Amino acid sequence: MKQIVQTGARSVEVQESDQPKPGPDEVLVRVHSAGICGSDAHAYKYDGGYDWIQIPRVMGHEYSGRVEEVGSNVTTFGPGDKVVEEPIHHCGECLQCKRGEENVCENFSITGMHRDGAYADYVTVGHEHLHAVPDSVSLQEAAITEPTSIATRAVLTQSDLTPGDDVLVEGPGPIGVLTAVIADSVGANVIVSGLSHDVQSRFPTLKRLGIDTIDIETNSLENAVAERTNRVGFDVVFDATGHHSGIKTATENVRKGGQVVIVGIPNEPSDVLLSPVVRGEVDINSSYGSKWADFEKALQLMENDTIDAEAIIDTSFSRDDPKSAFEAFLDSQVIKPVFTFSEE
Repeated sequence: MKQIVQTGARSVEVQESDQPKPGPDEVLVRVHSAGICGSDAHAYKYDGGYDWIQIPRVMGHEYSGRVEEVGSNVTTFGPGDKVVEEPIHHCGECLQCKRGEENVCENFSITGMHRDGAYADYVTVGHEHLHAVPDSVSLQEAAITEPTSIATRAVLTQSDLTPGDDVLVEGPGPIGVLTAVIADSVGANVIVSGLSHDVQSRFPTLKRLGIDTIDIETNSLENAVAERTNRVGFDVVFDATGHHSGIKTATENVRKGGQVVIVGIPNEPSDVLLSPVVRGEVDINSSYGSKWADFEKALQLMENDTIDAEAIIDTSFSRDDPKSAFEAFLDSQVIKPVFTFSEE
C-alpha cells in the first residue's frame, strides 16, 4: 500500500509499505479521506512542542473509511461499515479518566503522532475508538468529524453561549470556521476575525456560509465592537488562533461579565493584563479535544446539514504530492485540505 511519511521538518514522502493486519481486538480500515489540521501542520514544520514525535512517522488523525476486516474478538463492526476514529486514546486508569475527564487523560496518545496514522491506504485501530458514520453522511464529509467534534465541545459544552449573543471567533482556520458555524446555528450573532492573508480563500468561504468577517490588519476591531455591541463588548469570544496574541485580544474585546474560551493552543507565553479581567469578572475557560459524546453530536450536525462540509473541505490536492497541501494550508490558501485515498 501507499502511505505519506514525514521524514523531517517540512519533508514528506509517499512510500510503499505492507498492508497491516488487524489484531484480535482491532479493525482494519480502508481509508477513504484524510484531512490536514493545525496540529498536523505544526508537526510537519516540526515546531517546538511537536519535536517529540518520532521521525519517520505516518501522520494523519482526521479520517474516514470503510471496515475492510475485523479481528476475531470484534463484534461491533463488520466489513463495509463506514467509520471514523476518535484519535485521542485515553488510558482509562488515571485520575482524569476516572473523573470522566478523559479528553485530558494523563497518559493519552494520538494517532499520527504517538503511532502511525491514517495518511495511508489502510490503518488498524482498536474497535472501541471507532464511531459509525450515518448513511446520509458521505465519507468525504465524515473526514472532518474530529475537528467538528472539537468545535462542538467548545461551543455547546465549554461556553455559556445563548441565542442572540454577540460572538467573536478569532481565527478562520478549520476549528475557527467550524466554531463559527455551530455558534451561528444556535442563534448567535457571529463575526470571525482574521488577517489579510485570510481574505483570499477563507473569508469568501465564511461569506458563503453566511458568517461575517473582519480583517483586523486593515479594519478596526474596536469599530466592530462599537457597531455590533454598542461599545459593550462581545458576550463570548472564542480564540481559535493558536497564537499568543489571540488571548490578549480576546480579553480586550469581551464585555464585563462575558466569557473567553481558548480553543487554539499557543506555543508562546501571552502578555495578558489580568486586572481588567478580574474587575470585569470575565470568565476565561479552555476547551481541549473532545469526548465520545462530542463525536456523536458532530456526526448528528453533519447528518442534519448544520455543517456544510463540502463548503469547508478542499479535495483538489493529490496524496501523491502531499507537500503542496501542507504548504497551501500554512499559507492560508485553504481551510481544510483533504487527501482522497479510495473511492466511496
